[in-house]
Amino acid sequence: MPTIPTNLPVLSESTFWRYFNFTALYFAEGLNMGMLFVGIPAWMAMQGKTPTEIGTFAVACALPWTFKFVVAPLMDRYTFLPMGRKRPWVLFGQFGLVGGLIVIAYVPDPLNNLQLFAGAAFLLSSLGAIQDAATDGMAVDIIPADEQARTNGFMGGARMIGSSLALAAGSWLLNTYSFTAAMLAIAILIGLITLVPICLREEPGEKLLPWTAGKSSVHGQKMQLTNWGTILKSLYSVFRLRNSLLISLLLFISMGSYNFFETLLPLFAVKISGWTNVFYSQAFATADLIGGVGGMLLGGYLIERFGKKRMISLYFLGIITLVAGLAFLKDYWADTAFMYGFIIAYRWLNAFAKIGVYAIAMQCCSKLISASQFTFYMTIGALGSMVGATLIGPIKENASWELTFFSFVGMLLLAMLVLRLINIDRQVEQMAELDQEEAESQLLLME
Repeated sequence: MPTIPTNLPVLSESTFWRYFNFTALYFAEGLNMGMLFVGIPAWMAMQGKTPTEIGTFAVACALPWTFKFVVAPLMDRYTFLPMGRKRPWVLFGQFGLVGGLIVIAYVPDPLNNLQLFAGAAFLLSSLGAIQDAATDGMAVDIIPADEQARTNGFMGGARMIGSSLALAAGSWLLNTYSFTAAMLAIAILIGLITLVPICLREEPGEKLLPWTAGKSSVHGQKMQLTNWGTILKSLYSVFRLRNSLLISLLLFISMGSYNFFETLLPLFAVKISGWTNVFYSQAFATADLIGGVGGMLLGGYLIERFGKKRMISLYFLGIITLVAGLAFLKDYWADTAFMYGFIIAYRWLNAFAKIGVYAIAMQCCSKLISASQFTFYMTIGALGSMVGATLIGPIKENASWELTFFSFVGMLLLAMLVLRLINIDRQVEQMAELDQEEAESQLLLME
């Protein structure tokens, strides 16, 4: 049996490598999501597809993320513990993304085979959802509470930078060469990033790969739940709490509003501002790059320094002001500099707001059912995203652009109201109490 390398970093022992690992994994996620959720819809708008057709594609992309709550309990219950609690699932998700990108790359004439195209997008998005659930579960497991806000800044920023790279390079490849070339290029990049989780173990002494030396860690054995009854009981105990329900509602409304607006934005830019899909993708990529770097450098720090609820409220208010201003400034809709500035400002505020909301969700999770609880939160957010995409057709086809923008403003105002009702400190106390009770029950079962 090969000798296990002793000089490779271990996530549980190094703050730097924790930051590096989750930055890399979210960068990979951003590469995939950038093209799937923004680049391809912009390309479809440029090719004359209707809001309903684009909305249907967006629903196919968003729908798998609503099923993560089915996969997440499997991650909490089943794993190859000698390789870590969540790392085997992370690797499965990474390799799945590569395979899914190869599949969608070879859909013949995708714009004229929309059903097959949407089906391939559904498959790719499903694999992305698995990778995301595994990564989030690992993050909740091994990131200390005092690093969570900063780590969410790195994660959110990295996803936006990955998205910006995919948009800029992917859209250029798509228009200069082919759709196949664009998707295969992203698959290669994600394949290279997979080397990061391959080389970084969760705990000392674990296997790097199934055939290398190593064994399950004591910590992993202690935290691993071994029966469905305990998992389901824990989930019930967690989600009957008032603050858990409020956090779920916050994610549903905020993610739904974002997907509504961001699926609508390329259509607006192409139809009203007269942009090409390449120009829009480059503008969006620039905005994501600025927002991503800002999120990595400042997003987590500002939340740690001034508090999650305060900063998120300020970001929501900034977005509301920005979009309301766009609705009133119709004379500037065809002004390229104005729209470019709007997109950059919007994505900057959007990045910081998401970092804060995700940090709340992560802080308020149980360690024992990390994948299940955090993924349930994210699934509720994904369900909101799907609803947001579904609303595009009926709202835009029956209302002016101004009223459509104000629909988004109304959604965010509702999200602000829900945010004010959440008591984070009380939720953290209740999570600690529930974890202690379940840990004691596990010990009794093992004796």
